[in-house]
Amino acid sequence: MQEILSDLTFMIEQGVPAVFCLVTGTTGSTPRKAGSKMVVLSDGTTKGTIGGGSIEYQVIQDALKLLSGGEPFTKHFHLEEDLKMHCGGSMEVYFEAIGRLPKLLIFGGGHIGKALAGYAPGLGFRTFVFDQREGIFDSWNLPGVETRTGDYFRIIDSLVFDMNTYVVIVTHKHEFDERVLLACAPREHAYLGMIGSKRKVAEIRNNALDNKILSAEVLANINMPIGLPFAAETPSEIAISIAAKLIDVKNTLKKHEYQAG
Repeated sequence: MQEILSDLTFMIEQGVPAVFCLVTGTTGSTPRKAGSKMVVLSDGTTKGTIGGGSIEYQVIQDALKLLSGGEPFTKHFHLEEDLKMHCGGSMEVYFEAIGRLPKLLIFGGGHIGKALAGYAPGLGFRTFVFDQREGIFDSWNLPGVETRTGDYFRIIDSLVFDMNTYVVIVTHKHEFDERVLLACAPREHAYLGMIGSKRKVAEIRNNALDNKILSAEVLANINMPIGLPFAAETPSEIAISIAAKLIDVKNTLKKHEYQAG
């Protein structure tokens, strides 16, 4: 037990993404009893055990899904009915993500998106970049960055958004920027920003209000034009302004959470 607690402390302090799994109750014959603990890392490796076999395999799969986003939860397993385990009892397991990195979703793999993706993993973000253009990522070699080619809106529908999600919109067309913004804005997020001139931003804001697509309150919380305001000109400089804004929001939220706790 002491070893797992030491591992948990290290992971939390270092921001290592993992899921803590605790058996909170059992009935009948089960491989382990209440109080058994296991930590599941992002690569599927584990520390500790809750009993091995089918129950442990399923708990690992559920834990890995939680790392993609979501709140802590408890799940009940009937070992024989659900997992074909002949011991026949039941187990209740509590899941909680720890050290989970904030998730950065970059829509647009052009010069700015690529530059930002290059900075983001080193700033503590789990980074994803999406683009509709075939071949856009062929020459990329950015460690720690996951890319996906496909329709923006199908991708959005497949993603898990939560209050640890940061969204940056820098596509290659104004039309896509607006449509991606309108699709993401109603979903949970810690930050949402869109690139654009003041004129373009004003047009999008007015259209959303006039057509009652988004409320004034929601629009007020969208960072557009994106980034911290300074005289950025090149794609790398613009990416730095966006990165600076992301750091500001992330650390401000972390400070508030610490004070609240």
